[in-house]
Parts: sequence; C-alpha cells; structure tokens
Amino acid sequence: MSDQHQKERLLKVVVCGDGASGKTSLCLRFAHETFDGDYHQTLGLDFFIRRIILPGEVGVTLQVWDVGGQSIASSMIDKYLHGADAIIIVYDITNTASFEGAREWNESVKKMLKNSQVLPALALVGNKIDLESKRQVKMDTHNRYAVEQDMGSFYTSARTGDSVSLIFKQMTAQVMKIPMPKAELDKEVVPIVAEATANQDVPKRGTSRIPGQNNTTVCNVM
Repeated sequence: MSDQHQKERLLKVVVCGDGASGKTSLCLRFAHETFDGDYHQTLGLDFFIRRIILPGEVGVTLQVWDVGGQSIASSMIDKYLHGADAIIIVYDITNTASFEGAREWNESVKKMLKNSQVLPALALVGNKIDLESKRQVKMDTHNRYAVEQDMGSFYTSARTGDSVSLIFKQMTAQVMKIPMPKAELDKEVVPIVAEATANQDVPKRGTSRIPGQNNTTVCNVM
C-alpha cells in the first residue's frame, strides 16, 4: 500500500441546529461551493461529501450528515450522532431563539454521548455574519458559551462563503491532531462587507477558537 493511501482517512461530521439556521446552506457551500437563497427545510437527514487536504499532504474525506432541525426530538437522533468524529452546531446570529436552540442541541448531544468512549470534537458556529447589522446574539455571549462548553468557536456566512471551508478543515485537523499553521488558516478566509448601524459596536475582526489552541484571527467584518 502506498504512503498516500496510508494517509487517507474517512471522517463523519454531523451538522445540526435549529431550522433556518443555515445548516444546509453551509453544507452546500462546503461540498459544492454553491448557495441557494431559498429556504428548504431538511426532513430527517441529508448527506454531503468532500475530500480535503491537510498540512503534510494528508487526504481526508469528510462524510457530512446534515440533520434536520426537528430531529432533536426524533427517536433516530442517537443513530445520526453515533460514530461522529466531529459535531458542528449552527445558529443564526440574527435570531436569539436560534442560539437558544443551539444550546439545547449541545445539551442533547452531550447527554446522548455521555457514555461514549471517545467524544467527538464539538464546534459552535454563528452563521449569517453578512447580516451583521441585524445581529441579535452578541459575540461575547457566543464566545463565553463556547469556552464554558469547551467547543470550537467560529463565525461564518454560507451566503458569501466566508470561513466555511475553514470550519471543516480546522475541525478535521483537531480530530486528526494535525497543527494548522496561521498561513494555512488565512488562505481559507473570504473577507466580506457587512452593513452596520451607527450605534453598533461591530468588531473589525472576528476570531475562531479551538480548545487547546491559541486563538487565531480568521475573518474580516468591515
């Protein structure tokens, strides 16, 4: 067997969160580099797949499970989560209820996996940062919760593509225990222009955070 094939891995990544948080749009942007502005509710489960290359020319194929928002109450949810290497919990920064839903998802995930021998890597993703002027969930609220829950922390826009690939690459690197150099992270950044009202304190730069690693600047909000 060649060294190349020895390095190949298949990982399962589950993407979940409340309906209309942009989960499917995030998956579509990552897997197919497309965006559909019309909302289509995911019923049950959808699948996406994409191969990525990590530093060291390590090839990883990601099998992405897009879980419908209503599935949190489904008897199938434990089966959707079973064997996950990483779980990405998405919410809409313009919707406070969506963030509360992300909390519920995180609690449900941890409850269902509490007896697992190996816990998946967890990430909290604030989506729709292109709508910064409509933000309802403060960055401090997001960041504090991610730290408390030992979750990776990201902000993204499925519409513009800002930091979408970054989320999946950085979470994969965490699972594989492969360091991601800053230069490699910066290549994944897609700067966006977000509207801001006069009374908003809009940060010039956002950050991603992976538990156990130094904070790394990853996206611009101008």
